[in-house]
Amino acid sequence: MGSGDGARTGNAKHSRWASGPAIVAYVALADFLLHLYTAGHYGYFRDELYYLICARHLAWGYVDQPPLIALIAKVSVMLFGASLRAIRLLPAAAGAGTILLAGLVARELGGRRFAQGLAALAVFAAPGFLGIDNLLTMNAFEPLFWTGCAWLIVRMIRTGETRLWLVYGLLAGIGLENKHSMLFFGFATVVGLLLVPERRLMASRWFWLGGVLAFLIFLPNLAWEATRGFPTLVLLRHVAASGRNVSLSAAGFLAQQIFLMNPLALPVWLGGIAWCFGREGKRYRVLAWIYLVILGCMLALNGRVYYLFPAYPMLFGAGGVGLESWFAARRQAWLRPAYVAALLVFGALLAPILLPVLPVETYIRYSKTLHLAPPRLEMQKGGPLPQIYADMFGWPEMAATVARLYNSIPPGMRAGTVIFCSNYGEASAIDFFGAKLGLPLAISPHQNFYVWGPGTATTNSVIAVGFSRKDLERYFTWVEPAGKIGNRYAMPYENGPIFYCRGPQAPFSRVWDKMKAWD
Repeated sequence: MGSGDGARTGNAKHSRWASGPAIVAYVALADFLLHLYTAGHYGYFRDELYYLICARHLAWGYVDQPPLIALIAKVSVMLFGASLRAIRLLPAAAGAGTILLAGLVARELGGRRFAQGLAALAVFAAPGFLGIDNLLTMNAFEPLFWTGCAWLIVRMIRTGETRLWLVYGLLAGIGLENKHSMLFFGFATVVGLLLVPERRLMASRWFWLGGVLAFLIFLPNLAWEATRGFPTLVLLRHVAASGRNVSLSAAGFLAQQIFLMNPLALPVWLGGIAWCFGREGKRYRVLAWIYLVILGCMLALNGRVYYLFPAYPMLFGAGGVGLESWFAARRQAWLRPAYVAALLVFGALLAPILLPVLPVETYIRYSKTLHLAPPRLEMQKGGPLPQIYADMFGWPEMAATVARLYNSIPPGMRAGTVIFCSNYGEASAIDFFGAKLGLPLAISPHQNFYVWGPGTATTNSVIAVGFSRKDLERYFTWVEPAGKIGNRYAMPYENGPIFYCRGPQAPFSRVWDKMKAWD
């Protein structure tokens, strides 16, 4: 073999290692390892504890979510255990999967190495994605379904292979079992296609078969909802009427999108919309319409800022292609690495606001110094930490405090003592941490704990957590403070007295419906 052949072989190897898919894979691996590193920081998030308890009550639905997250929690505990790092392994993998899909969208749109790498890096450097991929919630898995469906749409447009509607239906159906907001993506897909010449894709019988498949997969949860009076819709109405959520103007909502997707990534996703409406990307204009339709829905319904996050990876893919052409036209070799470096540096500066990379006190100083904080989602009084971090503190201490009180009750009375909690976070913490402390399972009128009911619990001896004395005196004749919960990092409303109650006005079975709290 001559020296020329050797050089060509070396160049081929270098090309493989530095190809677009390889770069995307490296970024996905870096994201996965970063989330594994931070997974053990702080503590269990309120919703994580709740989903772990839902996993013990597998069903086709829950009042506040479809069934998939409980099944994922169940499988995760069976395979890896229930430690923080164990339960956050699959969300970390989902985050890496979203990065891979963003790169695939860019590649399917005709993007080369830079476009694919930029799409991946834009997801990686977005604090919003760093945050949702750190927790065992349905939000970590939602972008997989949205971006996977977007990739299928692009591929159908490019190849005309309409049988892929069946795969779209499969992903959409599973996505609906993960989170009902998959309906927004499906609705936006139909509206977007009706607005472009590629509407011909819907004329295929595979489009309708894909829709039937999605419906059949969703049917068990739909039947669960229908036979119970659609409790999720009832809950959503209660939430809207309560005024609990922070309401943003259209400008405020968009400002938060720019901030949480990394301000320096604005040229990527906004450029993705522009590219789709431009000459080069006009075949794929449906992607821009999908985003705009969902954005309109979120603004009209006063959706939370993170509800729109799953729509960005497909725009990062399109924007990567557009910026690749833009940089190529400028013929300035330094522009690409300079922009990528700035994107990553800014992403690193913003990362601590949603990813627990810093010790708690260091984070508090960092946040105050740079005036950086995640957006408020609820009208609750906060403490030194934003709610997403505050909800990771205080749960083991609360369970331990309740256990000390429980064990101080005379044995004859202790056997019939009930742990009564005001919300699902407290009840989930008691059930999760309480087993090793000898506590009975908690009951609560909040969210799906209400559905599970009080069982055979009596009201003769009750330890009440999270209630005011005034509320408890409606149901008991004897209410006395018996302890106090306190963690300076937790949400303030989780700090307060624990009451011991006796002298019931009526058994739980008679007053349970009046106690119902869905918010």
